[in-house]
Parts: sequence; structure tokens; C-alpha cells
Amino acid sequence: MTDSGLAPLPAADRPEAAARLRDALLAASFTADGLLELLGAPAYAALARSETVPALRATRGDTPLETLVRLFLLQQPVAHARVAAVLPVEEAVEAGWLVRVGGDELAATVDVRPYGGPGGEDWFIVSDLGCAVGGAGGIGQHAEGVVLGVGGASTTLAGITVRTPVAAALDLGTGSGIQALHASRHATRVTATDLNPRALHITALTLALSGAPAAELREGSLFEPVRDDEKFDLIVSNPPFVISPGARLTYRDGGMGGDDLCRSLVQQAGERLNEGGFAQFLANWQHVAGEDWQDRLRSWVPRGCDAWIVQREVQDVTQYAELWLRDAGDHRGDPADYQARYDAWLDEFEARKVKAVGFGWITLRRTGAAEPSITLEEWPHPVEQPLGDTIRAHFERLDYLREHDDAALLAHHFRLVGEVVQEQVGLPGAEDPEHVVLRQHRGMRRATKVDTVGAGFAGVCDGTLSAGRILDAIAQLMGEDSVRLRAQTPAQIRLLVEQGFLEPVG
Repeated sequence: MTDSGLAPLPAADRPEAAARLRDALLAASFTADGLLELLGAPAYAALARSETVPALRATRGDTPLETLVRLFLLQQPVAHARVAAVLPVEEAVEAGWLVRVGGDELAATVDVRPYGGPGGEDWFIVSDLGCAVGGAGGIGQHAEGVVLGVGGASTTLAGITVRTPVAAALDLGTGSGIQALHASRHATRVTATDLNPRALHITALTLALSGAPAAELREGSLFEPVRDDEKFDLIVSNPPFVISPGARLTYRDGGMGGDDLCRSLVQQAGERLNEGGFAQFLANWQHVAGEDWQDRLRSWVPRGCDAWIVQREVQDVTQYAELWLRDAGDHRGDPADYQARYDAWLDEFEARKVKAVGFGWITLRRTGAAEPSITLEEWPHPVEQPLGDTIRAHFERLDYLREHDDAALLAHHFRLVGEVVQEQVGLPGAEDPEHVVLRQHRGMRRATKVDTVGAGFAGVCDGTLSAGRILDAIAQLMGEDSVRLRAQTPAQIRLLVEQGFLEPVG
């Protein structure tokens, strides 16, 4: 163990050892699919809850895969002879992936979790022992500088990130390197930064063991490691966004007052983006008494950037404090210490007049538009991940709507997007519905009310006729004035385009 209480890490400058270890893991089917097949759905799901007993019961045999699951996921010492039948033991020990324990047993020095890439890649996420979220230990009381594995926030950010080919990507606060790993698929150059040097070391291990290109690793806080003249096409960050009194845990506590870390991150991102580039973050923000949370977030958006900010969840300050006190394992310690820490959280919120904390996604896009667009919304409903294409399309639609006035809109052709259904709501037996709802079954899974004209318009949009000609036909069918419909309907068409129900053709 090191002075910090953390185990020494495998060597990051031994790519040949990582490559041979990777080959051995794959040969034994130590993959996401292999784990599911071995453990079965109940035991596999239990791991995600940090419950290991079902997985231990499912790995009582002596197959190569069972050996690897016990060694790397469950952190159980395994007899030398069993490990030697599966892995290049001497090289793995020399490179620091394994360590000799007891009389004749070997133990892993890091968590290694199989992780399926979006293109079917077999990747591996390295993290500190007991910190592969959903692995053996889950998140509990850990030493300062600990590096976690894959969690819900990590996969959420990976899912919402726009995945177009880019020249340069920046993973700010890389942790175990999950976002850098994803970026390596579509970015020519990946730069990963972190305040914690241990995180940079583990990122290098994650990339090497996953067979991905190495990233440029830089130590420092926020944008400090980035040169003044350096710009990127994509910036992603799952920062230490927890709003807490003090900075006990590097992986989650930002060390700035309130939500200042997230605000600084967003405000500084704009000048680091190339034209058309995206910056995407997960963030927490304060709900302050007497202040609209949307106004607070709107003030964060840097000049020259479109923004789409989605609030996914809101917790009152007691729920929020309890969540992160449990995350740190404080509830399992001395009750008096727990109460004191709880009081400290509530004192901090009271001093700042914070009533609740919001969580969500922030996406910026650098634009040359004279009037950038800022969209803020609350959307706690289920969505369909991955959402990267949905988010990219949102900004493309903004460009389209900015470039087309109402006359141009009526001259254009539109198509109803796939998997949109129409629902009619009203009293049983009523001749006409009270209202009509269009509902998406993909992406954001939105639902929006439309009037009779809007429903009829959307229903016949197949790209054949222009919007104006469709409205003329509806006016004739309903006995309405076509001039009036042409004047009134563009606002509804704009909403349907903006929300992704209609897409321009051509």
C-alpha cells in the first residue's frame, strides 16, 4: 500500500504487457457478453447494486472465465496454478497487474471491468480496488485520490455525447478514462486532463488494456493544462460536480463554493471550442430562494455559443446531503460524526439560501450566428440512450429555423419522423377529441399537444408537398380561409420542427 492507503498501480509504460493481458482476457471470454452468460441476469444485475454473493456463487468452478471474474471483479485471491493456466503470470506480476499474497496465491492490484463499446468493441475499464461501480466494493469510504470505475453518470455522458468525426477532443477530468476511450473512436487526437495524477495513470491503463490509441495526458484543474491558443472540436466532462462543504473526495467534490466549479467550467468552454464544436457536461446547480434556476443557468452560457440545458432531476437539500453522505459511507460510521457532517451540509446550504439542487446535462455549440439560441427545459421523463444523434439534430434544426423565415418555411417540404404516434384525448362518446397529442417513441420521447390543423398537417407530411400547399388543402377541406391558416400555422410548424417531430426534406 502507498502512504495514501491506495495500492500501487500497474506500470503505465508497458504496452506490450497490457496487450498480452488483453489477449488472455479475450481468449477466456472475459467480456461484457461473457460475464452475462456466465453469471446470469440476476447475478449480473446484483453486481450493479454492489452485491457480490450471487456472483461468488456463480464462480465456484475452475473455468478460465470464473478465475478471471474472481480475480479482477470480485478481488478474491486465486491459487497461482489456476491463474497461470489463464494469464501470463510472470509478466503480469512484473508489470504490476498482479501481486503475490499468502502462501501460493495471486491478487489483482486494480479492478478490471469488461465494458462493451458502442460499436461492439470489447473494452476494459480500470479503477482502484473496490471502486468499479457495480463491481466488488461499490462506492464507500475511500482514501483521498481514489479513482472510480463506470457509474451511471459516466454512461449517461457517454450516451449524450455527439459522435461525429473530429480532429481534436478534450476529456476534462478524465477519471478512469471512460470518455477518452469513447472519444478515441472518432477523434484523431484525444487530450485527457485531471487534477489527480493517479487518474491519469489509470486512464493510460484503461486505454492500453482496451487496445485504444494512447491519449495525451495532462495534469491540472479545469482548463489549466490547456494552452491559451489551443482549441477543440469536442469537449466532454463528468466533473466533480457535487455541491458540498469542503473537498473531501477528489472524484466528486469540486472544492469551490456552491456550484462555482460547474459555472466556471461552462463559462470557460466557449473560447476553447472551434467553430461548430460541441462542449458537453454533466452538472449540478443550486436552486436559490427568490431566483429562477433557468435565469441562473442562462447566465453561465458563454458568448458565441448555442446552448441546450436539460434539468433531469431536482432534490431538496436534505435528500441531496443524505445521498452524498451515504456515497462516502458516513452513515456506517459513528452516529455523532454523521450528524455533525449532516449539519455542516445544511449549514452551507442555509448560508447560501439554497432550497434544492438540480442535476442535468449542458450542451454548448460554438456558433457564428448573430443571436445564439439558449434552450432550457425540465425533462425528468425516460429517454432513449444513446442521445448523441438526437442532440446533434437539435442544433441542426436550430440552424434551419434561424435561416428560414415564415415564407421560406411554407415553401419547404417536411417529413414526419419515424415512430411518432397520434393520440386523441377526450370523453368517451364525444364527437371530437378535447385535444390531440403527438408522441415520439425514440430519442427524447417527447409528447406535444397540437390542434386539428397541426395534427392534419403532420399526418400528411411525407416530403411530397410543400407546407403551404398542404395548408391550402386543409383549408379547402375544412372550409377555412387559406390566407389565415398560412399566417397562423408557421409557429406550430416551427415548434414541431424544433422538437423533432418534423424534419425538413432536402
